[in-house]
Amino acid sequence: SDSSSDAPKAKAPPKAKAKAKAKAAAKADGNEDTKGITIKKQDNFAEWYTQVIVRSEMIEYYEVSGCYILRPWAFFVWEQIQEWFDGEIKKLGVENAYFPLFVSKRALETEKDHVEGFSPEVAWVTRYGTSEMAEPVAIRPTSETIMYPAFAKWIRSHRDLPLKLNQWTSVVRWEFKQPTPFIRTREFLWQEGHTAHATDKECEEMVFKILDLYAAIYEDMLAVPMTKGIKSEKEKFAGGKMTTTIEGFIPTNGRAIQAATSHHLGQNFSKMFGIEFETEKHEKEFAHQASWGFTTRSIGVMIMTHADDKGLVMPPRVSPTQVVLIPLPFKDQPLDNMVNKCDEIFAALKDKGLRCEVDDRNNYTPGWKYNYWELKGVPLRIEVGPKDLEKGAARVVRRDTGASENIPFGELDTKIPALLDTVQKDMLARAKANYDEGIEKVTEWKDVMPALNRRHLVLVPWCETVESEEEMKKETGKEVPEDVVANDEEEGGAPALSGSMKCLCIPLEQPEMPAGTKCIWTGKPALRWALFGRSY
Repeated sequence: SDSSSDAPKAKAPPKAKAKAKAKAAAKADGNEDTKGITIKKQDNFAEWYTQVIVRSEMIEYYEVSGCYILRPWAFFVWEQIQEWFDGEIKKLGVENAYFPLFVSKRALETEKDHVEGFSPEVAWVTRYGTSEMAEPVAIRPTSETIMYPAFAKWIRSHRDLPLKLNQWTSVVRWEFKQPTPFIRTREFLWQEGHTAHATDKECEEMVFKILDLYAAIYEDMLAVPMTKGIKSEKEKFAGGKMTTTIEGFIPTNGRAIQAATSHHLGQNFSKMFGIEFETEKHEKEFAHQASWGFTTRSIGVMIMTHADDKGLVMPPRVSPTQVVLIPLPFKDQPLDNMVNKCDEIFAALKDKGLRCEVDDRNNYTPGWKYNYWELKGVPLRIEVGPKDLEKGAARVVRRDTGASENIPFGELDTKIPALLDTVQKDMLARAKANYDEGIEKVTEWKDVMPALNRRHLVLVPWCETVESEEEMKKETGKEVPEDVVANDEEEGGAPALSGSMKCLCIPLEQPEMPAGTKCIWTGKPALRWALFGRSY
């Protein structure tokens, strides 16, 4: 998807490079006045993505590489997610708290597997002013090692359980891989939930309840379909017992993307941090723990799924503006009548709880306004001109399909909310059809690479060993079409990706497996169907 220039280029310093990229992203083909999208999604996915996020005013580039400014149009989506999810976890008895940004070296290194999993990405504070720190402190990449010493103090008895805490915060993971706004960033916003339970069963129930909520955010709010599953042993959370996941898919470039994870940590961390409680039988036992996180990556997945060659296509449930009203001038007629009618419709729709805007700016043409609001992805546009006033009906245009219809003024307050619901459902249905088309059920190894090169995922029978996954990853990385591994060093759109495949998940919904089915790689008896593919 990314393309690299043949001629070697001198490396610019990161600061200059980020600024240059930001400036370049705001232009198109050297024309600084161009506001629209000039690159097609199918032609150059990376550059298309960069144009969409910058020109729709979702992202502004920042001078520290891998960090980005989330503008109000993007942050509103996060607020909608936050508001809904926060309400849902409170129904499960989860309380919000806040733990410090910094973690000591000793605490971070308490759980060996955990620190090994995160150590390459940990950012350290080694100095304040001109003085060296006696002991460097890490900026949280995740908060298990910050929160669990406190859990050990607070949990003494079975009466202290379950303990269910969540925090809304940012974390820092100093990625070496190519940064991509929303998808892979050095600082990102997330919620992280941490719960402690008296039994393994109760803990597992919590893990799956959260996974269901994560899938609901994507499917019900962002209109993005997901596959729920369990991570392989190789891909699970470092130091955990089991990782559950929801996996998305970007059909344009054939990439899967891990959308959110909910981890069953077992008693591993409680043993390391001494989170012990006395049972009703007066016996000592270690708590069973879960941790779960959802990030601003979700906004990037939504954009990649729905946006088109005109810009964003926003699902109505999370769009900052759901309906834009545009009064149309006609020759020398005063605009006042059209504006007044738009204001009247605006008030009626606002009373129905809709987020609307009247664009009555007189320094832009209607055509310019159409393009502007299409770029922003607003779900519905209502046009009111002199002829519409005469007919007593407004022209309503859908952003997702471009379909238009005339709706009588008196029916708008009932038909527009219903139409927004239809748009939301249709967007999910289309995305689901594209997702399903992109999964091929394969039982012979010779069919794997052709499927991957069709930009598809593969559902295969698997024996689930770590060795076989590593071998398959190595094998699929050997012979890869150039356009799959093409590398663009510059910060921007979709990251440069390896052509090798990995296990995305073992889906919770399993197709029937005929007796005697063999693993696609080892030929040993297959345990379950597993979803593999190239991934972000």
